[in-house]
Amino acid sequence: MDVKSEAAAALKTPASWNADWRRELADRSLADVHGTVAVARKGTPWRRFAAFLGPGYMVAVGYMDPGNWATSIAGGSKFGYTLLFVALLSNIMAIILQALCARLAIGSGRDLAQACRDGYPRWTSFPLWLFAETAIIATDVAEVIGTAIGLNLLFGMPLEIGVLITALDVFVVLLLQRLGFRYLEAFIVTMLGVITICFAVQIALADPEWGAVIRGFAPTTDIIRNPDMLYLALGILGATVMPHNLYLHSAIVQTRAYGDTTEEKREALKFATWDSTIALSLALIINASILILAAATFYKTGQTDVAELGQAQSLLHPLLGSAIAPTLFGVALLCCGLNSTVTATLAGQAVMEGFLQIRMAPWVRRLVTRMVALVPAAGVTLLYGEAETGKLLILSQVVLSLQLPFAIVPLVQFTASRTKMGALVSPRWLTAIAMLIAVLIIALNAKLVYDFVAGA
Repeated sequence: MDVKSEAAAALKTPASWNADWRRELADRSLADVHGTVAVARKGTPWRRFAAFLGPGYMVAVGYMDPGNWATSIAGGSKFGYTLLFVALLSNIMAIILQALCARLAIGSGRDLAQACRDGYPRWTSFPLWLFAETAIIATDVAEVIGTAIGLNLLFGMPLEIGVLITALDVFVVLLLQRLGFRYLEAFIVTMLGVITICFAVQIALADPEWGAVIRGFAPTTDIIRNPDMLYLALGILGATVMPHNLYLHSAIVQTRAYGDTTEEKREALKFATWDSTIALSLALIINASILILAAATFYKTGQTDVAELGQAQSLLHPLLGSAIAPTLFGVALLCCGLNSTVTATLAGQAVMEGFLQIRMAPWVRRLVTRMVALVPAAGVTLLYGEAETGKLLILSQVVLSLQLPFAIVPLVQFTASRTKMGALVSPRWLTAIAMLIAVLIIALNAKLVYDFVAGA
């Protein structure tokens, strides 16, 4: 569509969009892949649903990145199965919030970054952009360290070299995106399959106490009363409900050419929600598996201070009695790092284009973000070695948790506005649940800050 056609289409925007809800149709995030995946207008519902499979799995990748590994391993080794409840609760929150992202994208034609830019004055939207970039950098720090550790575990590559090599993964992303967005999604799904198989084998070898696993999904007040447990719980929360995923999902849902009528948009919302819910259920299984593996091996044998990924891998062999377990651990970790790289690249692109209307070549954007992340990752690795990388990973996830409200509150506000969403406005019950999630996250973050200040 040329500029004139887009200008003409702009005249057809719903009357419910008020004058303050600005938008130029020529200004899209991820414009090169916007609406490139065809959706069948005829055929069975399953055939139409198949066209929407993909974005949810790309989002799910962010829920099992190396930072999540570090927090889950630390939580499982120190507190056994207790924090499984946090993993479950975080995943339920993620399913609801990602459904709201799809609703925002399909109902308003905007991703979350564009909505913030259009819906808020600059003095509000600019700080939100800074918070979003901070979250992406924190995510990238975890990916840099996780991928470097994976290379070290599998090939014996020094961490310092591995950290620098991670800057080159941008070319993998660029190659796949040039081939087509479906190829990018296929790469993600393949890596997820490998990760699932790796953990299935390791869990079978660990033979956890399944009664204790089930009890671990029950809530306990110890999480609030114990500052150390709360710190890890918020790390799991930040590693699961990741701010950049909210921006990412609301952008990549729009790669589907789902149509312009209300009926077509409602069907698109239904299928997009199914896609993300199924994918995030898989993410819960993998995240829970990491924590269960740590509890069944390290906590069970009294090794309660395991936090570094390399340390965890080296301990698996004697505990599980199989030489294949450490290798599977390294393969899964490397796959997680590569997957997270792809999604962080796209999220960074959507955030910059959506907030600032700045279009930058993806490879330039990726290298800039990765260079910023390399500074703390390389610094810690060079100065302290592998011993401190686990602490940096957990800290990066807590930073993500602290950034969450700045993405969730605008998301809930926009999707609850009939003026901005029209027929696809969130039902009141969904808005109420989303508001409760926001309040809970803010309260837990406030408690964490209070504990930190009080203990300083």
